[in-house]
Amino acid sequence: MELIRLQKYIAESGITSRRKAEELIREGRVKVSGEIIREMGVKINPDTDEVEVDGHIIRQETKKYYIMLNKPAGYITTTSDDFNRPTVMELTEDVHARIYPVGRLDYDTQGLLLLSNDGDFANAIMHPKGNLKKTYIASVKGLITVSAIKRLRSGIDIGDYVTKPAEVELISGTERESSVKIIIGEGKKRQVRRMLDAVGFPVLRLKRVAIGGVTLGNLPEGKWRHLKPSEIELLARQKKGK
Repeated sequence: MELIRLQKYIAESGITSRRKAEELIREGRVKVSGEIIREMGVKINPDTDEVEVDGHIIRQETKKYYIMLNKPAGYITTTSDDFNRPTVMELTEDVHARIYPVGRLDYDTQGLLLLSNDGDFANAIMHPKGNLKKTYIASVKGLITVSAIKRLRSGIDIGDYVTKPAEVELISGTERESSVKIIIGEGKKRQVRRMLDAVGFPVLRLKRVAIGGVTLGNLPEGKWRHLKPSEIELLARQKKGK
């Protein structure tokens, strides 16, 4: 059988993304046929080599799963949590495969989250050079101003980073609360919240409603569904810029 890179094999086992697999290797948590591996670029033979991660033997998943979850607020976007907070994995326990989150949503943020056991798919979606646009609906405190919207559209300093220009549209607004659609191509931690804080309009509620051309639609909160083949193909085309 053809040799494959160790991090690719780990990702295709469905336990984590390829980027995280590289971290596991560097941390000395991976063994190949009993030997700890810490270097990148090691190739293995899946037919003859035994791979362990944290003492558990892993195998490649043969069937690929691509899941869309409507994440409620109050869930961590990880496979486990040291503080025993609920994780998104509890909402997908009836998926009969070892899937993991593709990217993240903050604890207090709702909406579209992808999960998969396809390491190449996850790596492509999360890669910063991909610039897949993500669409959010934010409810903010107060009536957001035209000048604030213009600043968001121009790019804004959020402390350690200056964002690229965002697509921003006012949906509705009162003196008490405004609803704004924001589309960004980046994925800095808590980016949308930090952007709106920077223009003086703190977020009350935040929901991601689309990644690329794939939309959340009417999927109920806390529920999941398989991505359609057309949606998987659409994401792949958009990642390639087609």
